[in-house]
Amino acid sequence: MPEQDSNLQMQFDDQSKADTSPNARAEQLSAEINRANKLYYIDNAPQLDDAEWDARMQELLALEAEHPESRTLDSPTQRVGAPPADGFEEVIHPVPMLSLGNVFDEDGLRAWYKRALDFLEIESAPLVCELKIDGLALAVTYRDGVMERAATRGDGERGEDVTANVRTIRSVPLRLDVSEQPAPPVAELRGEVFLPNSRFAELNADREAAGLPTYVNPRNSASGSLRQLDSAETAKRPLDMFFYALGYVEGAEEPSSHWDALQSMKTWGGKTNTWTRQANTVEEAIVAIKEAGKVRESLDYGIDGVVIKIDSIPLQRRLGFVGRDPRWAIAYKFPAEQAETTLKAIRVNVGRTGALTPWAELEPVMVGGVTVGRATLHNKDEIARKDFRADDRVVIQRAGDVIPQVVEVSAKNNRPADSKPFEFPTDCPSCGTETVQSEDEAVTRCVNISCPAQFERLLEHFASRGAMDIEGLGERVSQDLHRLGFVANIADIYRLHERREDLLELDKMGETRVDNLLKAIEASRLQPLSRLLFSLGISSIGSEIAEWLSRRFRSLSGLRDATEEELLAIDGIGPIVASSIIEYFAIEQNRNLVDELIELGINPIDDTPEPSADHPANGVTFVVTGKLESMSRSEAQDRIKSLGGKATGSVTGKTNYLVAGADAGSKLEKAQRLDVDVITESEFIAFMDEGVVPVRSD
Repeated sequence: MPEQDSNLQMQFDDQSKADTSPNARAEQLSAEINRANKLYYIDNAPQLDDAEWDARMQELLALEAEHPESRTLDSPTQRVGAPPADGFEEVIHPVPMLSLGNVFDEDGLRAWYKRALDFLEIESAPLVCELKIDGLALAVTYRDGVMERAATRGDGERGEDVTANVRTIRSVPLRLDVSEQPAPPVAELRGEVFLPNSRFAELNADREAAGLPTYVNPRNSASGSLRQLDSAETAKRPLDMFFYALGYVEGAEEPSSHWDALQSMKTWGGKTNTWTRQANTVEEAIVAIKEAGKVRESLDYGIDGVVIKIDSIPLQRRLGFVGRDPRWAIAYKFPAEQAETTLKAIRVNVGRTGALTPWAELEPVMVGGVTVGRATLHNKDEIARKDFRADDRVVIQRAGDVIPQVVEVSAKNNRPADSKPFEFPTDCPSCGTETVQSEDEAVTRCVNISCPAQFERLLEHFASRGAMDIEGLGERVSQDLHRLGFVANIADIYRLHERREDLLELDKMGETRVDNLLKAIEASRLQPLSRLLFSLGISSIGSEIAEWLSRRFRSLSGLRDATEEELLAIDGIGPIVASSIIEYFAIEQNRNLVDELIELGINPIDDTPEPSADHPANGVTFVVTGKLESMSRSEAQDRIKSLGGKATGSVTGKTNYLVAGADAGSKLEKAQRLDVDVITESEFIAFMDEGVVPVRSD
């Protein structure tokens, strides 16, 4: 055993003499294994051989089984995966995980840097250059050094809680190492989860040998692995992670520079990318970008560019954001690799929302290390604009090194005289319904909800947790019920109780599963109108817009008979949404579906009291942030909406009030910059309950 590990062992041996309790022994073993994991997965300096590591892990597993009270959140045994979850809880990021703007050449980078300096009115600012990992952004929160939560980026404001799955990633510490440097009481470490290229190849080889379909690319595999409901499945996937930023910090001062933040995370045991470079000027950053381009192919993970950041965190704060992009960071994107091949045919698919998506069937060609046989053509207008035709010689590329797309007709193309332009279908290829295309959209749609091509995915959406929440009606069951003739439209779901005996004959259903499904279907009758409207899958209607429609029209039939003028009169609904609704109900099949649902008793009435027109919150826009004592943020938002106000997730110049609870974070800072009125929880309650409008002290 190496000297360092021997010293560690003697240290714990001495401790164990003083305290031989199960808890003490579990703590000792956890510390040894966690240290060994850090040395192996992060420092690349293993000091325990496999046998020694296995012996410690087996002892710890046995001890925790006999003494469950000794099992802690940071125990290495928690990496094996938990039982399957019902779904992912929503997580609101205390500091939004926003996107990055892009530049594609050196002049674009120089222009970004000059704009930043001009904004700051300074001559220069040091930079940090980081590889742009092609993975999945993740925020991992540690409280008192122990992993508390891990969440996906989501839409930047809200992500999904994937803590159980992230615990299985060996390079993510379950407990921060604070032996050399203390960590803040609450620290959010952000980074990128990825699947190494070498491990991706091994994973696909194993799946191919087992007769299973192979995965498309490492990024999608990483994303899918991280979103497994069964974390034991995630534990089988060789995911890795690089940390690249501190997000939310509580109870301590932030580092003065991004570089210092990276060093701190490394000291705490977070795996950071060793390539990262410092640059004093934009020209030095360009040199670093060229270096990254040269080593790109030798890396065991995908990158699609380099992220350049202003190093000083105080300067980052001053620069702020433009829309959803920070002024203090930019992504330099590498040019997409291109190749030429033959466009054999143009095909059209129909998606869940009825969108007709054209794609190219190609003569297979290698692009960026991947054989590409099909690629997107985006939409009807794009095909016409670039005049793509069957048998053309075309240039293709992988956008972001992931999505294959046809760029243009090759200059070498030799088109025959009898070649004809592609005629985009005017009727749905699946059901024959006449398609529609609004003036404001490039997408052509089939708006027949009973269209076979989109119905199975629609059925799954209808039953999903955020819609009608019918447990047991997932992807496989949805497909079976449709293909075997049990369900031809949404209304048929509520007739399935009449066919219980037939359902029992289905493979792998069984009496318990059938009865549970039928119970869940009956329970869904109690869902509110907003859920039902969202579940119908009408283009452009998300959950929030569904709430607005529910409160305005009160019933399914009320929305069915709404005019475009009535829809446009709703604050927040524009021409695109209004047109989608009108076009949906103009289709006879969809109107018939509504009639069927009503006949079957699926006709919830929204009896939310009309907000008082004279309440001062009516028409006022609020943002709620931080921790409230007397209610949750969602409860506060519901209260706002009930009085006719708007509850949004982002602070803008149109925000009237920011309701600031404890640990309000970046939204409070932004509200102050934009001169938005900031009110306390008690002022908010007085505003809601008594109509007392807060008065600014200044």
